[in-house]
Amino acid sequence: MAILRPQEIREMSISEMKEKLAELKRELLKEYTQKAISGAPSNPGRMREIRRTIARIYTIMREKRKEQQQ
Repeated sequence: MAILRPQEIREMSISEMKEKLAELKRELLKEYTQKAISGAPSNPGRMREIRRTIARIYTIMREKRKEQQQ
């Protein structure tokens, strides 16, 4: 799965963001499991990028909710 840029995330609806979050969390769990089994991840930078993308989505979701309240 490609890493999402902030502009791509902002174009999504809240429900799409939630779906993407679930997908990224599953992928991150798979990476952690693979690391635990083999000792070293196949692509160590991938885990970091997934975590960053999850944080980006949470941040943008918070921004959108804040805009809706005002």
